[in-house]
Amino acid sequence: MRRVSRIVLAVCVVVGATRGQLSFAMQEHAPQAQLDAVQLAARDAEEWMTKLDAGKYAECWTEASQMVKNAVTMEKFESSMKAVHDPMGKLESRKLQSASYTTLLPGVPSGEYVVILYETSFDHKPTAQETVIMSREKDKVWRVAGYYIK
Repeated sequence: MRRVSRIVLAVCVVVGATRGQLSFAMQEHAPQAQLDAVQLAARDAEEWMTKLDAGKYAECWTEASQMVKNAVTMEKFESSMKAVHDPMGKLESRKLQSASYTTLLPGVPSGEYVVILYETSFDHKPTAQETVIMSREKDKVWRVAGYYIK
């Protein structure tokens, strides 16, 4: 289980370092381009998480950012997600808590990121919090760069 945790943490390259250091609330006076980025990233995150909930872990890895792919192989990603996500059971509910645009996150190159928090409930874990880090890649597509659940 310790090894699985390390792999999941590798997948979540940016999440652990960001907890408590970023304002997760969307700023009221943020430029329109940032608000649009947050909306697009949140939409793409939800599509990715639908596949995660369906157990399509290989597809999740394929659609993840290059950062994730460089950090962990598809096989390790699949086994880690099975070990961490499957025991929680079926998704009961997921509610967007907050989303925030930033260009700087500790421990990763500067770029465009959206940090998204969800209040989530599963069959076997009625109270959970999911954090998804979305990264805008060179092709201008938002992809998952980190996923963390507690």
